[in-house]
Amino acid sequence: MATSDSNMLLNYVPVYVMLPLGVVNVDNVFEDPDGLKEQLLQLRAAGVDGVMVDVWWGIIELKGPKQYDWRAYRSLFQLVQECGLTLQAIMSFHQCGGNVGDIVNIPIPQWVLDIGESNHDIFYTNRSGTRNKEYLTVGVDNEPIFHGRTAIEIYSDYMKSFRENMSDFLESGLIIDIEVGLGPAGELRYPSYPQSQGWEFPGIGEFQCYDKYLKADFKAAVARAGHPEWELPDDAGKYNDVPESTGFFKSNGTYVTEKGKFFLTWYSNKLLNHGDQILDEANKAFLGCKVKLAIKVSGIHWWYKVENHAAELTAGYYNLNDRDGYRPIARMLSRHHAILNFTCLEMRDSEQPSDAKSGPQELVQQVLSGGWREDIRVAGENALPRYDATAYNQIILNARPQGVNNNGPPKLSMFGVTYLRLSDDLLQKSNFNIFKKFVLKMHADQDYCANPQKYNHAITPLKPSAPKIPIEVLLEATKPTLPFPWLPETDMKVDG
Repeated sequence: MATSDSNMLLNYVPVYVMLPLGVVNVDNVFEDPDGLKEQLLQLRAAGVDGVMVDVWWGIIELKGPKQYDWRAYRSLFQLVQECGLTLQAIMSFHQCGGNVGDIVNIPIPQWVLDIGESNHDIFYTNRSGTRNKEYLTVGVDNEPIFHGRTAIEIYSDYMKSFRENMSDFLESGLIIDIEVGLGPAGELRYPSYPQSQGWEFPGIGEFQCYDKYLKADFKAAVARAGHPEWELPDDAGKYNDVPESTGFFKSNGTYVTEKGKFFLTWYSNKLLNHGDQILDEANKAFLGCKVKLAIKVSGIHWWYKVENHAAELTAGYYNLNDRDGYRPIARMLSRHHAILNFTCLEMRDSEQPSDAKSGPQELVQQVLSGGWREDIRVAGENALPRYDATAYNQIILNARPQGVNNNGPPKLSMFGVTYLRLSDDLLQKSNFNIFKKFVLKMHADQDYCANPQKYNHAITPLKPSAPKIPIEVLLEATKPTLPFPWLPETDMKVDG
C-alpha cells in the first residue's frame, strides 16, 4: 500500500514513460489525440510522473532552413499538460529508423540530405566508404556548408526556436528536461553498429571516421604530434567480427601501441568536444528556464568483459580495464549542470549469451558511479522493452544501489528513470499491474508526489555553463576508481 512519509519520500525516484516513436507522424500530424489521451490518463492513474518524447528535427525543419513548424507538437504538449504529466523533450537531431526497436522511419530533413547528395562526406563513413545518413558527422560541426550555417548553428537555431515557440509550456513547468541529441539514436556516440549495414549482435562494430573532414582532422593531429606517418586504422575488422580476429583488438594488438592509443584518444575526444560544444549552445538557448539539460550515453555491454572492450571503442567510448572512458563525459557535463542518462538498466549478465562477453551490470555500476563521483545527476532507462519482475527489480536496484533509507535520503539514488516505452503491450492487464507495482516501488511505497521539492528535485532556473574545462583536466578523470558497492538485490522488489 502507498503511504506518505516525509523521510521515505526522500527515497522517491520519479518514473517517466517514453511515448511511441510516431506519436507525431513523418508528415507533422498528431494522428490520434483521443487514443493517446486515454493512455496518458492510465499512466497518470498508475502514479507515473511524466513522459518523454522525441522532437524530430526531420519533422520540424522539414520544409527548408529555419522553416520550423511546431504546431503538431504544441497540440501534443497541451494534451500532456491536460493529463497532469510532466514532459522530457528530446532534441532529436538523428534519423528514426535503422536502430534496435525502430518501427517508424523519420529521416533527417530533405534539404540536408540534398546537400549530402553532392557532398557525401557530411555523413559518418566507415573504412570501406559506406555512408550513414542517421546523423551528421562531428567533422562538419564547424563547417559552414549548410546554406551558410554550420551543423552546430543548425542545432542551436533549432533549440532557440523551440524555446520561443514553447515558452508557455516552459513557464508553466510542463517541460522539466531538455535532452540534447548528440548522435545516432540520440546518443553521444558514433554509429558503429548499424543494423542497416548488416551489423548483428554481438559484432564489434566499425570505426566511423573516414569522411574527408575527420580524415583531415586526424592528419593535422598526427602532424602536430610529430608522427605524420600515422594513418587511421586499417586492421580493425568488419562489423560482425570478434575482437581476436583483428589486428587492432587482438591481445597486444594495435590498440595498446602508441599509435593505437593516440588514435583512440583522438577519436573519443572528438565526441567529448562535440557534446561540450552543443551543450554550450543548449545552455544559451534555455538559460533562465526552469529545466535541466540532459544527454544520453549508450549502454554498450558486449565485449565489456574482455581486455579490449572492442564494441565500446568503435562507438567512441575509450574504456579499458585501466582507463575509464565514461567519467570524462560526466566531468564535461558538470560544467553544464547536465544529467547523464544511461541505458540498459534492466539487463543482467546472466541473461546475455556467453560468447558476447557482456557485462551490463558492471557497466551500469561503472558509469553511474563515475557520474556520482563527478557530483552530477544520473538518470537512466531500459534498453529493450521488458514486462517481467526480474527486469523491474534490476532497474529498482540500479535506481537505489544501496537501498532505501528510512530516515532520510538514500546514500545513492538516480535522478529519474524513463521506461521504454508506451505501447498496447505495456497496458495489457497483467503487464500493467506489475508496471504499477514497479512505479510504487520506485516511489519507495509513497503516494504519487506532484511537488518535486519534497524529494529534493526542485527545478531552478538554468544557470550559465561554467568555463570550459581543459581537455587535460577532463582526461584526468580516465584514472579508474572502484565503483560504489551495490546490494546483491533490491530491498524494494515488485514481487517481494
